[in-house]
Formats: sequence, C-alpha cells, structure tokens
Amino acid sequence: MVSSLDHFPEQIPTFMFCGSPSCFIQRLDHLVLTVKSIEDTVAFYSKVLGMEVVTFKGTRKALHFGNQKFNLHEAGKEFEPKARCPIPGSADLCLITEVPLDQLQDHLKACGVVIEEGPVARTGAMGPITSIYFRDPDENLIEVSRYCPDVTAAHRGEP
Repeated sequence: MVSSLDHFPEQIPTFMFCGSPSCFIQRLDHLVLTVKSIEDTVAFYSKVLGMEVVTFKGTRKALHFGNQKFNLHEAGKEFEPKARCPIPGSADLCLITEVPLDQLQDHLKACGVVIEEGPVARTGAMGPITSIYFRDPDENLIEVSRYCPDVTAAHRGEP
C-alpha cells in the first residue's frame, strides 16, 4: 500500500509557507461515523447525549453539538468520497462535557447505558481530564470527559 505521504518531498521548501510553518489546523469541523442503522444512532445520540439531529442535502443525517457534528453514513450506502474501510464500531471518540460526571453517570444509567470504565483520570488535549467510557449501538467506544476547573478557566483566559 502506498502512503499519501510517499508523494511529499522529505523537505518542503520554506517558500511554500505563508508565515511560520506552524500548525495549519484550528479545529475539527465534522467527522463521519459509519453505522449499521441511522435511526438507532440518531435515537441514541439525541436521547443519551442530547445531540441535535440535523437533516441536510435531502435525507442525510448529522448529529450537531457545539461547533462540531457527526455526519452519518449507513454501512454499504456510504457517500463518496468515503473512508477506505468504513466499518461500524471502529470509532474511539472522546467528547468533552461541562456537566458534572456524577450527573452524567446517573443519566447514562437511567438510559440503560452500561458504563465500561470510569470515572478515571486521563490526559486530554488541554490537560488532565476525568473520563467515563461506554459504547454506542455500533459498539464504538465513547469517552465523555470533563476538564478540571483550572484547565477550563485557563483555556478561557480566566485567572
């Protein structure tokens, strides 16, 4: 298999950068979840995690939260372009909440969701987090995490 990186020179000339060669990416806009059932996935994520169900381009479905969304592709009926091997159950996602995790745990249990692990200490993109792990209807591993208040305040620019 040829990697897409095989097409790039080892050294990209500095004239190709506009300014300093820092990270070109600011944030995640959306990702695609390939699922067995759009209906089951929409029901789970809207009921269990409170995501907003959005219909676009006719009948396509997405799950919107914050400034991001999950676009949903039904296995065997994916839209092009698509991942090389789109398989339900292959995702491992970490989502951030500001809700106290004990409240989330109570809600998950009330929804019949089995907690696989947690709360446990982990490291997120901005620092220490506390996480709870469970699975969605396709067996994707879902980690819902909360930053400690100090990390959240520092990220917002608060003293």
